[in-house]
Amino acid sequence: MSTSTTGRTRRRFPLADLAALAVAAVVAFPLYWMLLSALRPRTELEAGDATPFTLAPTLESFRRVILVDGFGQYLFNSLLIAAAVVVLSTVCAFLAAVALTRYRFRSRTTLLVMVLVAQMVPVEALTIPLFFLMRNIGGTVPALGLNHLGSLVLVHLAFSIPFAIWMLRGFVAAVPREVEEAARLDGAGSFTFVRRILFPLVAPGVVACSIFSFIATWNDFLFARTFIISAQENQTLPIALLTFFKPDENDWGGIMAGSVLMTIPVLVFFILVQRHLVSGLGGAVKG
Repeated sequence: MSTSTTGRTRRRFPLADLAALAVAAVVAFPLYWMLLSALRPRTELEAGDATPFTLAPTLESFRRVILVDGFGQYLFNSLLIAAAVVVLSTVCAFLAAVALTRYRFRSRTTLLVMVLVAQMVPVEALTIPLFFLMRNIGGTVPALGLNHLGSLVLVHLAFSIPFAIWMLRGFVAAVPREVEEAARLDGAGSFTFVRRILFPLVAPGVVACSIFSFIATWNDFLFARTFIISAQENQTLPIALLTFFKPDENDWGGIMAGSVLMTIPVLVFFILVQRHLVSGLGGAVKG
């Protein structure tokens, strides 16, 4: 009986592998087509060539993107905003998750409900109110007003922190109380416990939150288009793609090349932090 069960289990693995490969191929195909379109000569794109390969790859589209006036500044602005949002949102969300999970205080439930409600409101519904809010804030703090990078950082923080808090609450709550009690018996204070013990245990959750915050901020087009109106030097990389959208004919090679260049920092960031994602919280607590 056990031999039969083992045989059935072994026969399932090839099917599961084939299914996983099929799903991976479906997911990766748009990325492959984006890269292929970026490498195609302009003549093939204009002719509507739909073959899944090209015999004359060229970097001409990438050259046109890199030579766009202000491309380096756009790239720097996007990196600066994404880095600021990732660091600030992760720190604030982690400390808030610790406070909401490990401590009891008045209005705790109210704060949790407010965080949940903030996640339910559609971004599009808040764009216009946020525009007027940023305009009013700019009258008091110009660095956080319209046409400044601070406005984008502030808005993205407002959307990233609630999501990160809810995600990190699960990781923080999963750490047994016995770990904290043992740390206190060893003379560790609250700050020491949070910094030296709790933070390493919830590191996988912190990394996951940072990835979501980075991707959402890096790919943002709506807020960058809404809050940066006339300050050309404060535009972000997604706005640079508008250069290749033209009334008569779109430059699809430039659009795809720009999209490829925008994808590279996300892949690099994920590669740098992915090793932390494989370490589970259970293994960390057990160790």
